[in-house]
Amino acid sequence: MVVVPDASVILKWVLPRDEEPGWNRARAILDRFVLGKLELAVPSLWYFEVGNTLSRRFGMNPGAGLLCWLRELVLSEVSPAEGWGRTAVGLVADYGVTFYDAAYLAVAMARRGTLVTADSAFVRKMGPRPGLALLDRFDPEV
Repeated sequence: MVVVPDASVILKWVLPRDEEPGWNRARAILDRFVLGKLELAVPSLWYFEVGNTLSRRFGMNPGAGLLCWLRELVLSEVSPAEGWGRTAVGLVADYGVTFYDAAYLAVAMARRGTLVTADSAFVRKMGPRPGLALLDRFDPEV
């Protein structure tokens, strides 16, 4: 199974548990990845999006350390050269979402996986569709 966690899910892996609704589900995705039970794929922009949040919230320390730890997970980064860019542009045009959010969904579509997000506004805009799941409704065991 290929799962595409967006920045809202990736951040839950390193942010304080008591401040993050859905922390347990997000960590279950990470745990299954570490055990080799699912593949994680992300657009290469994940690092910049997550890095922006961590550096603004924590500054140099521990922001840099958290970002380094996430980088060491060696997530499968999918380059726009693999063809998802055009799909993302179409999603932006058709649904009025940001290119950042559309990029994660486009990667999920390209890899025949599921985008998992904690962003309920994005899910509402996109409507029900295969390959898109809200974190609080996603079961990584399936």
